[in-house]
Amino acid sequence: MDLSPTKKALLALKQMQSKLDALENAKHEPIAVVGMGCRFPGANNPEEFWQLLQDGKDAITSIPDERWHEQNDSTRVDSSGRTCPTFPTWGGFVPHLREFDPSFFRIAPKEAISVDPQQRLLLEVSWSALENAAIPPEQVQGSQTGVFIGIAAVDYWHQLLSRNNAEIDAYLTTGNTHSLASGRISHFFDFIGPSISLDTACSSSLVAVHLALKSLRDRECNMALAGGVNRLISPKVSINFTQAKMLSPNGRCKTFDEGANGFVRSEGCGIVVLKRLSDAIADRDQIRAILLGSATNQDGRTSSITTPSSLSQQAVIKQALVNSQVEASQVSYLETHGTGTSLGDAIELEALSQVFKEELILGAVKTNVGHLEAAAGIVSLIKTVLALENHLIPANLHLKQPNTKVEWQKLPFKLPQEAIAWQPTTQPRIAGISSFGFSGTNAHLVVQEANRAMGKWGDGEKDSYLFTLSAKSTKALEQLAGGYLEYLQAHPDILIEDICHTVNLGRSHFNYRLAASVISPVDLQTQLVQYLSQDLAQETTANLWQGKTNLNRETKTKLALIFKPENQELQELITSIVDSPVVDFALADIYWEIAEEQTLNSNQAKVIYSPIKLHENNWQVLIKGLAQLYSLGANINWQILGKNSGGKKISLPTYPFQRATYWLE
Repeated sequence: MDLSPTKKALLALKQMQSKLDALENAKHEPIAVVGMGCRFPGANNPEEFWQLLQDGKDAITSIPDERWHEQNDSTRVDSSGRTCPTFPTWGGFVPHLREFDPSFFRIAPKEAISVDPQQRLLLEVSWSALENAAIPPEQVQGSQTGVFIGIAAVDYWHQLLSRNNAEIDAYLTTGNTHSLASGRISHFFDFIGPSISLDTACSSSLVAVHLALKSLRDRECNMALAGGVNRLISPKVSINFTQAKMLSPNGRCKTFDEGANGFVRSEGCGIVVLKRLSDAIADRDQIRAILLGSATNQDGRTSSITTPSSLSQQAVIKQALVNSQVEASQVSYLETHGTGTSLGDAIELEALSQVFKEELILGAVKTNVGHLEAAAGIVSLIKTVLALENHLIPANLHLKQPNTKVEWQKLPFKLPQEAIAWQPTTQPRIAGISSFGFSGTNAHLVVQEANRAMGKWGDGEKDSYLFTLSAKSTKALEQLAGGYLEYLQAHPDILIEDICHTVNLGRSHFNYRLAASVISPVDLQTQLVQYLSQDLAQETTANLWQGKTNLNRETKTKLALIFKPENQELQELITSIVDSPVVDFALADIYWEIAEEQTLNSNQAKVIYSPIKLHENNWQVLIKGLAQLYSLGANINWQILGKNSGGKKISLPTYPFQRATYWLE
């Protein structure tokens, strides 16, 4: 039926409005934080970081002996050889500056020496972040995944350039150019989405998160790794900051305190794994928090190039709220930039007072870990996500007397001098995060708590579950098992189906393998203790197997011996879970008959590989068989197994890198 011109026009208007609505929704689409990795002063992972915050610990220390040793003596000289009484003696440090596991990341030992420790740290933390998200790297190989990294320090590059020309190798530029900080991550994981390194000074890593949000919303990428890194290798920048009177003489960030007298430099790295919320729900990811929106701007011309602008700070926060479709009154917590400089803190408070008119708790993570400079924003984000998850706002340290120049009684702000329960309301908890660079570039991010009930998969409640671990060496496997044992002892309420779901579907599977049939976390602890204390020559116990992948003809024969299915339905189930070329049931019948005719072979198989006859619907027996197959190198279809076993993705220990020293002496 032909439509009249009027009806055609109305239809066209409706279609146009539908397209406009879709564009507007995409502009504000929520972004899920599905994984986090970090190495901060006093903490090697997000769980340790939360413990540090919860306990109100100060991670600042004196300069370690191995840092700046040529300067770290009683003479305290500056770069020109003059006595320098204001040489900094405090900082926030993370271990393994000189150590790295190059073979894990397919880097030659000779090249590793010339790779900036910042790039090394980014690789390690990116891997840990994906494991925290329970996303096996090979699952996203070749995907439209973006990488956005804030990085500024050039200490190691300067150290390499100080050599004689004849000593400069072929890896100097690729090992130290900042573009390779993101590019090396994309190359190693084979990501083909945007890959951007950026330097806006102290706001770098939060600007990186901002760009990741925009890229995900614009469909340039379907997943993103975003964060930042900082390493303190040379004393020269610290000397410069000391001469500029930016650093605290006693090495503490006393944010908003009467005694605030500067910041303390720190190092570390943080990475978050981001997806569009709709995709994260569809993928049954662990959703740790939801990013609602963000904004960036610039101070423009101020009294000096490093002086902040209160008006620009106000503007960036207001724009981030608009982009997030959130009113200022809905924000109950704000993680401040809070460097602990008298001028900077006063300007920030002035900006906040013009935006927020209702009670707001102000946090300051720099009082715990110092100022991580290019990685400062990602520390603030990870702290905020952890606070949202735990419904607790940690205390600000070094807050003895709030700045008396500030009329606190006229402001709606509350400073947590001890940990504060984050009380629920009718609306989800919402927080803001500010990060301002001395470059003049400002960023603000709005974060909302997640519904922690998301992500359950399958029916669960089986008699037994398959637990697997793997590594690239026996030593790493033992360390990994030890890490899981400690984790289980510290988390008695964890569910066994969630543990097994995460280790099976959320990890890469390497050649050195451990597998167990388990019924509970306590049972798993018992078996890990047994594995760690057993004679390494003993290859099997009642419900636990270890082995190394080596699928030659002899191994395939042993694999076939494991199963003797008694009906077609069971054969089809096993075939759907295990690669069929490995378990050939026609061969299994032949091998089984030979084994039963030859007592020695049969006994040997039973002792070492525990061959079993499967019975219909006997899940417990199936799990034992799969454990043996896995330990010998069989590829398991984890998706099929996961649907049968149930469970959801959770945070568990990550890979223990096997580091050795790679350093220019």
